Amino acid sequence: KGYLKVSLVNIPIKVYPATESSGTMSFNQLHAECRSRIQQKRWCPTCDREVPNGEIVKGYEFEKGQYVVLSEADFDSVRPPSTRVIDLKQFADDTAIDPIYIDRAYYLAPDGAVAADAFAVMREGMAGKAGVGKLALYGREYLVAVRPHANGMVMYTLHHAAEIRSIDTIEELAGVPRQVKADELQLARQVIGTFDKAFDIAAYQDEYREGLRNVIDAKIAGREVVAPEVEMAPKVVNLMDALRKSLDSVSAGKKTPARVIAVKQPAARAEGKR
Repeated sequence: KGYLKVSLVNIPIKVYPATESSGTMSFNQLHAECRSRIQQKRWCPTCDREVPNGEIVKGYEFEKGQYVVLSEADFDSVRPPSTRVIDLKQFADDTAIDPIYIDRAYYLAPDGAVAADAFAVMREGMAGKAGVGKLALYGREYLVAVRPHANGMVMYTLHHAAEIRSIDTIEELAGVPRQVKADELQLARQVIGTFDKAFDIAAYQDEYREGLRNVIDAKIAGREVVAPEVEMAPKVVNLMDALRKSLDSVSAGKKTPARVIAVKQPAARAEGKR
């Protein structure tokens, strides 16, 4: 719970995660010999012993092998008090925020019937805009952006500019041509145009996770898992030939078959055998 603040307007709100972490599958590290779960121990190589939590401090490496130790008092001296107020300082076109800066997404909803009217007014007033500001929470300060979404609002926590690597640091991009051949560009646009359609994210499924779930279920049931043969992608020798073949394959209505995981059923045991 908290407040959405725009100038002198304070709207009580509730914040909800906009994404689910259940999509990820977690695994534990086991000892292959006995299937026991591996324990992680904090070990000091100098003292040659395990170190309890009470003897661990936080250090910043300012030179190779040289550390400055920070105490909890040092962190407290710069830790902002949690205000739970989303304080919007400016508004900009909602397309002005590059997606590369977005970290996580949260839904905002009014906290109570009294706040609903003011919430709706601000939501409509922000149409086409994104508010940018700060949020102090749990001893941290977050850079955030808020924009209307359906009947509510969505808040994005943002990376600061200093956290984003410059694309100029990618050495391989230095050799990429700035200008391209007109005929190759025209053909490339034709290929892209054949796949141009309205975006529907629900049409895309996590096939890797589904396949992994099938493998796990098969192993639990004692069925043998057989990996599909991997088809090698053809080498692109000539760009124009590859583009033309792409157009031909689309026009012929060819589709890439979905990859499946073959599962072999165990051979039936003969009667009387154990």
